[in-house]
Amino acid sequence: MPAVVLIGAQWGDEGKGKATDLLGSRVDYVVKFNGGNNAGHTVVVGDEKYALHLLPSGILSPGVVPVIANGVVVDIEVLFNELDALSARGVDVSRLLVSANAHVITAYHRTIDRVAERFLGKRQIGTTGRGIGPTYADKINRVGIRIQDIFDEGILRQKVEGALEQKNHLLVKVYNRRAIAVEEIVDDLLSYRERLGPMVADTALELTRALDSGSTVLFEGGQATMLDVDHGTYPFVTSSNATSGGAATGSGVAPNRIDRVIAVVKAYTTRVGAGPFPTELHDESGEWLRGRGFEFGTTTGRPRRTGWYDAPIARYSARINGVTDFVLTKLDVLTGLDRIPVAVAYDVDGTRVDEVPVSQSDFHHAKPIYEELPGWSEDISGAREFSDLPKTAQDYVLALEELSGSRISAIGVGPDRDAIVVRHDLLD
Repeated sequence: MPAVVLIGAQWGDEGKGKATDLLGSRVDYVVKFNGGNNAGHTVVVGDEKYALHLLPSGILSPGVVPVIANGVVVDIEVLFNELDALSARGVDVSRLLVSANAHVITAYHRTIDRVAERFLGKRQIGTTGRGIGPTYADKINRVGIRIQDIFDEGILRQKVEGALEQKNHLLVKVYNRRAIAVEEIVDDLLSYRERLGPMVADTALELTRALDSGSTVLFEGGQATMLDVDHGTYPFVTSSNATSGGAATGSGVAPNRIDRVIAVVKAYTTRVGAGPFPTELHDESGEWLRGRGFEFGTTTGRPRRTGWYDAPIARYSARINGVTDFVLTKLDVLTGLDRIPVAVAYDVDGTRVDEVPVSQSDFHHAKPIYEELPGWSEDISGAREFSDLPKTAQDYVLALEELSGSRISAIGVGPDRDAIVVRHDLLD
């Protein structure tokens, strides 16, 4: 049985929750392997809409075991608030597993994230201020606190003391903020110990045994390819590996166990935060896309930057991730357009470039080279077969498939859970 990685192919917000939900009844485990509560999935179930931030989307699928793996950074207060909110709506959250090796976001991480971003002024990256970056920095600097540390008060206190010895100097002397007391952090983390205990597991072992026994495991990436700390638009990226390779390191499951890589790509392009965005629209077309697609961040509520489909980015994602299947979302948003521009290459200082430039400077100055495709006016939200789509909508999908480097196996045609056209079996 397969291990399947599901990632975003653009800058996030592509609709990964819908793709996860599509597979939910056919998988046994859904694993979050990177990021924290700095991104969100919106999943519509019947008349109910669920906005998930830290939890894997699979928590909404009966019988599925949701896993927060070692590559995630966990704000425990946010975790419990999210669990309580779902429980209040009748969702069974008792199956959740949390890796003992996942790192913990503390109050000082959130404080440093916010004040450091303000300190950058015009050079701000556009972080969510939720402590994600500083927590990953502590992980790499080997002064981080892990979930397992909460269950050994002596080790926990030593680690917090070591971290704050440096950070309080930074807060007081550089950022003109108050020092944070060790007891404040220790007491806060210890208060979660009793409730957290039953959820904590050796998730790498659990997942490997699940695969050995024939279970299907879905690895769900937070953020997206162009926000990957190594392969994205650095430094305007997240602090973890959001590409398919991150699924192995972020979960402890060996890379040779992965069978399929599914990338979710929107029928146009959006991003939140600063950084290059070649197809970005600053006119009424951009506002139209934002309004039609309700392009506001699930986690932050920030308006998303909007632009036309960028085929070089899709090809880049296909190559970096080893994409076997694309899921194209929000095709319905484009309904009503007479002509739809698609970026097929870039103009960089007068030279045509067909791939994403390796140089940040070149990418920042890249101008899209567009081809226009015919649009459609028919309502496509009721389509369930590819043949149900208007001919021009079919042609649009086929053109993107040819440009993007892998087959488009499913197409989102509306916000409802079942508003999707499946062309190829994602697990076949």
